[in-house]
Amino acid sequence: MRQFKQSLKDGEGVTQAIFTAGFGSISRVYGAASRNIGMTPKAYRAGGAGETITYAYRNTALGHMAMAATNKGVCFVQFGEGQEALLGMLKNEFPKAKLSASSAQDAPELDAWMEALDQHISQGSPRPDLPLDMRGTAFQMKVWRFLLSIREGEVLSYGELATKMEQPKAFRAVASACARNRIGVLIPCHRVLRGDGSLGGYRWGLERKLALLDAERERQAGQAAHKPRATVC
Repeated sequence: MRQFKQSLKDGEGVTQAIFTAGFGSISRVYGAASRNIGMTPKAYRAGGAGETITYAYRNTALGHMAMAATNKGVCFVQFGEGQEALLGMLKNEFPKAKLSASSAQDAPELDAWMEALDQHISQGSPRPDLPLDMRGTAFQMKVWRFLLSIREGEVLSYGELATKMEQPKAFRAVASACARNRIGVLIPCHRVLRGDGSLGGYRWGLERKLALLDAERERQAGQAAHKPRATVC
């Protein structure tokens, strides 16, 4: 399967890649692909071909941020050192897509989503519940969906997340899936730590991960302090 996926990335036709990788028939790979790629081989190889992805930039409390979306939802939220670097990341993730800079006239939803996410990051507003266009292997998709269930203020270790997924030995694969998350903050991989409680990795830098966790803890502490206390009669 690894050879098959690499052949697709290298541009081989689907049929040729199937036999190069050692599969005995075309039908067998499609059963394997649904378990290991999370999409059809053609879609995996496409790299965004035939799609228009709209993007925009904003400066936030975590630095420069880019958001991009297809007609299905947000497919990319990244943080970087500037617009040029962020655009390079987007091109790397979707090398065959048509990329279009947002304007309010053409993509008002994206502008509103950017504003909502910026308010969450910079001002502590609730994390916006936006439509997401997640793309990855079947295992990565499973990890990312579990990440969406972790509530603000909670953290899990990679091992605990693997156990919740009923694959307790897959903690390294869980860590790898977190590292491959391309939709920062909206898919909250920052809430997953090492087993010893240390931060572990974060593709956008440990300072940003710590800032997100600290802000969430402060908001939770503030909400708890303002809850009315029960009175005993």
